[in-house]
Amino acid sequence: MADITLAPLACRMGRAKRATGVMEIIPAIDLLQGSCVRLHQGDYDQVTRFSDDPLAQAQQWVKQGATRLHLVDLDGARSGEPINDQAVRLIAKELSIPVQLGGGVRSLERAEELLSCGLDRVILGTVAIENPELVMELASRHPHKIVVGIDARNGFVATRGWVEESNVEATALAQRFSSAGIAAIISTDIATDGTLAGPNLDALRAMAQASEVPVIASGGVGCMADLLSLLALEPLGVEGVIVGRALYDGRVDLHEAIQAMAEGRLQDPLSDQCRTIA
Repeated sequence: MADITLAPLACRMGRAKRATGVMEIIPAIDLLQGSCVRLHQGDYDQVTRFSDDPLAQAQQWVKQGATRLHLVDLDGARSGEPINDQAVRLIAKELSIPVQLGGGVRSLERAEELLSCGLDRVILGTVAIENPELVMELASRHPHKIVVGIDARNGFVATRGWVEESNVEATALAQRFSSAGIAAIISTDIATDGTLAGPNLDALRAMAQASEVPVIASGGVGCMADLLSLLALEPLGVEGVIVGRALYDGRVDLHEAIQAMAEGRLQDPLSDQCRTIA
């Protein structure tokens, strides 16, 4: 486990959280060697391939009503090599909705290259631990275009494609960057990611309470009830949720989910009934 100490950073104005009554459903496309895949709990040895045409998959999510797309470059996250750039650039060019990407973004040049090719946001994960000043600089140069991805296992931040663990608490990292001018924090619970077992609501609540900027939940969603369970956290600043495997498996219909989480919805949060019918 890496020994990393968080030093204080100068405060800047960040994007304040606001309760809107709406939670954005963000479909995910994880890219590995040019294909759409999902990992089980971040394990590169447990890969499920869903499509060999990332652009077609992205366009399908747009047709179903997606207002934002989340891309993960798994090759970049693990090795830092931009193996999936052709697919990323094509998706950013062809889609009419904002696209964000994380995975292997560890330099100013790489982040600005991705923003210049049409991406709306870039997500910084490993570099937030290893070079926090770079996050501050990018947030200053590109206000509200930088997202910090905090991937945690048992409350501590994991880096480099979840291969390495640090001694930094996830909530401490959230507090550190809250006033940096970033757009949001993506909170991923590694233990639930790709499992369909439900989101870690306690971890998300702690993250939202620690952060002064919006939090986007990631990991564990397996059915509509899981999505609706997140609505209780919306007033705390959880304003979006990234959904992957549940969409590909057909357990969640994107269009229905968007309607269920939209302003003026009739649904109330459901019980954990999807665990019994899955």
